[in-house]
Amino acid sequence: MENENKFGFVNFAETWNGRLAMLGFIIGIATEYITGQGILSQIGLM
Repeated sequence: MENENKFGFVNFAETWNGRLAMLGFIIGIATEYITGQGILSQIGLM
């Protein structure tokens, strides 16, 4: 089990990719709520 490939389209990598995407989404929503600005406004594009 420990010699299993952890890169590419394998379950391990896809699971962590999904978890980190959900975390990033929640952080983005919280940042918008706290600052009152969208992501584009925060980085100066709008």
